Amino acid sequence: MSNLRRSFLKKLAGTSGALSLTPLVTHLRAEELSESLLQLNQLSAEEVASDEDLWRGIQQAYTVSPNIINLNNGGVSPQPKVVQDAVDRYYHLSNEAPSYYMWRILDQGRESLRMKLADVAGCSPEEVAINRNATEALDTIIFGLDLKEGDEVILSKYDYPNMINAYKQRAKRDGITLNWITLDIGMEDEESIVNRYLEAITPKTKLIHITQLVNWSGQIVPPKKICAEARKRGIRTVVDGAHAFAHVDSNIPELGCDYYGTSLHKWLCAPFGTGMIYVKKEKIADLWPLIPDHAPERDDIRKFESLGTRSFAPEQAIGQAIDFHNAIGAERKRARLHYLKRYWVDQVKDHPNIRINSPLSSEFSGALCNVGIEGMDAVDVNNRLFKEYKIHASPVKWEALNGVRITPHVYTKIKDLDRLVAALLAFANEQPKQTMR
Repeated sequence: MSNLRRSFLKKLAGTSGALSLTPLVTHLRAEELSESLLQLNQLSAEEVASDEDLWRGIQQAYTVSPNIINLNNGGVSPQPKVVQDAVDRYYHLSNEAPSYYMWRILDQGRESLRMKLADVAGCSPEEVAINRNATEALDTIIFGLDLKEGDEVILSKYDYPNMINAYKQRAKRDGITLNWITLDIGMEDEESIVNRYLEAITPKTKLIHITQLVNWSGQIVPPKKICAEARKRGIRTVVDGAHAFAHVDSNIPELGCDYYGTSLHKWLCAPFGTGMIYVKKEKIADLWPLIPDHAPERDDIRKFESLGTRSFAPEQAIGQAIDFHNAIGAERKRARLHYLKRYWVDQVKDHPNIRINSPLSSEFSGALCNVGIEGMDAVDVNNRLFKEYKIHASPVKWEALNGVRITPHVYTKIKDLDRLVAALLAFANEQPKQTMR
């Protein structure tokens, strides 16, 4: 490791530790974080995934409750303390003279932030706009496309409800046709997944919407082949990367899509209410902004940022979240997240009363996993997890799914997953015995 990178990691860890954690946190914890970051960057993703000593140091950067086990990071993730402190710092600065510090100082920081985000996304800064969440990003795309009566859009019944509702509104308002496909639970065959989309194409298909990582089940839908086949047919593609970005994949151009939207307050651990939209450069001029600026038909990605007055503090603190993400390393982070999922799943998956409603391979899954108990409703399982074990998760009853969504993050402790395992086995053992699968 270069001296420059070593210096950067020590500075980052020191900032998130000694200078910004609460007074109860000692300098020793900051040193542990610093040393963990340094060691992580000297090891491969495979070597570091199961090294509890190293990850214990990373956990010191977070201020999560010691009384609740948060396994619903798929909804929204906590921020490292260094990010929280950046938000506070920018917010207090704004209040010293709002119209000066917000519009003349912090607003000018968007261009350097755009470059940092583009670097993570693997694209040009001229293809990235910063907004507030995946819904805003994807609605900009859905309502900004020139679609007319009779044009068909292919989408899945497992897409996110906000996106489904946006397409349904366009169907009511503009007469477009929605062509639905469905996915089986736990698919791990790329050709089968791709064919579900391709078989739905008709001469009237104008757009394919792909949720790269399904929020209900953790299913990864590989966009690359779908996008490539769509491009051959002159069909545009939009990818919902809300759960994929900074989790399983961040390189957008490699997906081959025309449009992409994501939230940054999930797996990147950026401030709440931060998001990003990607539009391929040659597609920008033809996409109408959701909130118009002075020249809505121009080919400048900045036309999608005319949001009016908003809090500049969370936006600017995205930079600290990116630094923390990069300090861990994308591949090491993905390996750790998948390891955490397999750690608890492997201990319960063979019980006859437990159903794993998610793929298990690293190619088709990340940290997010859906688990069900035979004879129990997802809501009841979720309620008992919290009441009896103080485990916060998310119940899912959607299409064929009836289970609880479990999503650990890099700060999750193995002993907390041991409590989850104990809970699931206890619930399963209460139910009538099923035939072994």
